[in-house]
Formats: sequence, C-alpha cells, structure tokens
Amino acid sequence: MGQITVETCEIEGLKVITPKVFGDERGYFMETYNHDDFVNAGITNTFVQDNQSSSTKGVLRGMHFQNNFPQAKLVRCLKGEVYDVAVDLRPDSATFGKWFGVTLSEENKKMFFIPRGFAHGFLVLSDVAEFAYKCDDLYHPGDDGGLRFDDPEIGIVWPDSVKESELNINDRDRNWPLFSEYKKERNL
Repeated sequence: MGQITVETCEIEGLKVITPKVFGDERGYFMETYNHDDFVNAGITNTFVQDNQSSSTKGVLRGMHFQNNFPQAKLVRCLKGEVYDVAVDLRPDSATFGKWFGVTLSEENKKMFFIPRGFAHGFLVLSDVAEFAYKCDDLYHPGDDGGLRFDDPEIGIVWPDSVKESELNINDRDRNWPLFSEYKKERNL
C-alpha cells in the first residue's frame, strides 16, 4: 500500500501516477498496479483487457475512443518515450474540448489514467516505444471513433522534437472528423 503518487490534472478525472521504484545495482522493481492503492486514489475501475503496442519514432496513434462502449484506460510506456494526450469529450464538462498531454517514458515510469469520455492518442518521441494499456471495457469492433490529431479548434500542441515530415500516421487516423463535425453529428 502507498506505492504510488497521484497528480491531478487541470481536466477533472485525468491523473498522472508515479509508482514507487525500488532500485539497486541489479535493476529495479515496482508495482504497476495495486487495486487498493488505485481505489485509495479514487480510481475504482475494474480493468478487463490489457493491450500493448510497439511503434517507431514519429508514429502518431489517435485520437481514439469507442462510441457506445467507452473505455477508461491506464496507460504507460514500457520502452522509449511517448507524448500522451487526452481530449475531454464529456459534453457536460467545464473542460469539454480541452486537451492535456504528458510525457511517459521508461525512465520516468509514469502512468496516465484516462476516464471514460475522452479521446486518446500518443506520439512516439524515441526510436522505438512499447506502450501498454489497461482498459475497463473490452474492445468492440465497429464501435471505433476518433478525432483529427491536428484539429485547430482543439489545438493540441505536439512536441516539436518530431518534425512534421517525420510523422507516421495511418489513413484512418489522418482522416478522422474535425471536432466541429463531431459536435454537429451529436447535436452538441
């Protein structure tokens, strides 16, 4: 118990979590998840699916969400470094349409908790990154949603350590709708 430090963010519900790391000349040990510590931090979600991805520098994955079966996520970078972003899509939230970003890396070992109701994505800053997600609902094929990573209304400021010419974005992520289209489709 008490093996994590939790920082709240300017967007309600988002949390940056730093685990306690025990290291010596052999390496390190840390708990990546302890139910009681997370409940004490106000994170009561039951995680039911773990995912992991590997990507190279410049890969931008996002901004993703599920339409009818939203997922809360606990994410971390196992190898390398990413810039991780969440966009508030909760219509009744005071921060609707606002974004928050945090650097996650194998060095800082930070985790990012993203509750349901957010779009999520990340940009790989290192040569290679391995990224892990804990989700509180299963993936539902055909329920995918997304927003453009470069939407001017949302205005995400991606790190300039990756040049625009280095971005590696698949067609689906490049062609998600703009936030204005998202709001219009939902009468927001």
